[in-house]
Amino acid sequence: MPKKQVNVRITTMDAELEFSIKPSTTGKMLFDQVVRTIGLREVWFFGLQFVDNKGYTTWLVLTKKVLDQVDKKHENPLQFRFRAKFYPEDVGEEIIQEITLRMFYLQVKSSILSDEIYCPAETATLLSSYAVQAKYGDYIPEYHKPGFLANDRLLPQRVMDQHKLTRDQWEDKITVWHKEHRGLLREEAMMEYLKLAQDLEMYGVNYFEIENKRGTEVYLGVDALGINVYEKNDKLTPKIGFPWVEIRNITFNKRKFIIKPVDKTAKDFIFTAPHVRVNKTILTLCMGNHDLSVKRRMADTIEVQQMKIQAREERTAKKVAREKLDREIALREEAEKRQREFEERLVLMNREMEQRQSDLHHAQETIRALEEQLRDLQRAKEELENKQDELRTMMVRLEEAKEMEAEERARLEEEIRSKRDEVERIRDEVQYKDEETRRLQEEVAEARRREEEATQALATASLVRKASTSSSSSSEEEKMKHVIKPDFFPSERVEVGLQQRAYNGDMYGGFEAAETIDRHSISRKSSTSSSASDRTATNDRASMFGGSYQMPEVTPTPEMLEIHEPKQDSASTRRMKLLEEVKLSLAAERKQGSETQMDVIHSQNIKEGKTKYKTLREVRKGNTKRRVDQFENM
Repeated sequence: MPKKQVNVRITTMDAELEFSIKPSTTGKMLFDQVVRTIGLREVWFFGLQFVDNKGYTTWLVLTKKVLDQVDKKHENPLQFRFRAKFYPEDVGEEIIQEITLRMFYLQVKSSILSDEIYCPAETATLLSSYAVQAKYGDYIPEYHKPGFLANDRLLPQRVMDQHKLTRDQWEDKITVWHKEHRGLLREEAMMEYLKLAQDLEMYGVNYFEIENKRGTEVYLGVDALGINVYEKNDKLTPKIGFPWVEIRNITFNKRKFIIKPVDKTAKDFIFTAPHVRVNKTILTLCMGNHDLSVKRRMADTIEVQQMKIQAREERTAKKVAREKLDREIALREEAEKRQREFEERLVLMNREMEQRQSDLHHAQETIRALEEQLRDLQRAKEELENKQDELRTMMVRLEEAKEMEAEERARLEEEIRSKRDEVERIRDEVQYKDEETRRLQEEVAEARRREEEATQALATASLVRKASTSSSSSSEEEKMKHVIKPDFFPSERVEVGLQQRAYNGDMYGGFEAAETIDRHSISRKSSTSSSASDRTATNDRASMFGGSYQMPEVTPTPEMLEIHEPKQDSASTRRMKLLEEVKLSLAAERKQGSETQMDVIHSQNIKEGKTKYKTLREVRKGNTKRRVDQFENM
């Protein structure tokens, strides 16, 4: 009778996966199924985390059966978290896949917002602006209106409580810096976020409470660069440090943990943990980080080289596509600008046409008045001619009646004078109307000229209206003919063999054993594409009560002992400049007396000129023997 299967729920940073496993399923089988589902290939950074029956957070051992590692009375379904177990020394140099970048980004962001990683206010504000760019893209006023960040968790609550700013005012400040990131792609914004976050003192450090031989409680920090010791009240400033190349052997027996240095003249570095399971976790992290530290300083494997080539081709293709999109957007904006100019010109022409039509109406009224005056002039001329005829008739009668009596002659002369005066009056009137007619004729000519101009403007405006859209689209199409098209395409996805190595160099087979896992449902929090996957695991060489790890023999060189800061470039210079601007903008808003102990320690370190990397270099000075003695005397 087949044994009953057990349901398992895996929570990643952005998804929930559910599987059914058999009692014989190992941790590696489950891990392989998870990374294959989400399409992750840089598996050496990650692991499956769970809370054991003692309440300790631990990592699933990949070489053992899953059900042997959980409580017999386990919950249903079994709960695991897919998390980054090891961190890169330099995210810009080591992270290859976009899915890997996203997993680290979401995990680091969550740790900063929850204050698991201490982050000063100015850094938290600038980081939130990169997070907004990663989520929303470039700032567009038409879409990103006030309140668009209302549902986003932007800053650690500690930072918000320490400043005299409302939620809306914080959004306004973050939006100001969001605008500065215009042009950054989503993955570029996430990378900028991690490059800024990796300079934080607590980034990538796993802390454990331990005691030295004198019973002094201190913190042990394990990270990608080595092992550090911190005072109980200060997780930011290590007091003693040991790089991986100085460590020869790591072992523990129950609660006692022993680190043997390469320098055989130095005493063993011995401390006590609160529980044997804590020692087991410390050993696992030390082995994995040491193995990755060695491999970073070796040539890349064929698999990693192929992944880097593929990632480089994908980035190049995205860059070309982005440049093409930017050109299309520029052309579209130019066409819209021309369209607006045409519309503005059209409005002006319409106004001018209305004015011309008003002038034309006025001219037509003037023409009608002129015609009426011409008719009056014609009537006056006819009347003048009639009067002149009467005058001539009377002159003839006067000549004929010279012999008439003086009284009659006087009457006629008076009548003639009257007629002459009337003729002169009519002649003056005709002359005045003649001059008025000439003036009106000139106005008519001017009105007709304006009428012709208005008619021509109407015709031109109609042509512009028809041609405005066609000209903008045709010019855009003409310019698009010159858009550079990539002359290559990303090579086909390189399928690498399914062989895999654990962080300690062990080799084991592919996914054959994974057939015992039956995935029955996947519940996504957000759409995450799944692609071909691969593998790896972390062999736990430690037994329940003791274990040891012999470090591969490596001859330390000054270069290996040196702490190298992440590569500085123009982008890092710009980040530092923005960070100073944010710091200045927040200084006036700070509440007096709101500093936490971490804030005080950080401020003191800044005043003394200490940075994360300067401090690490300082605490590793001197020989190993002196540092071990310093630890025992704490």
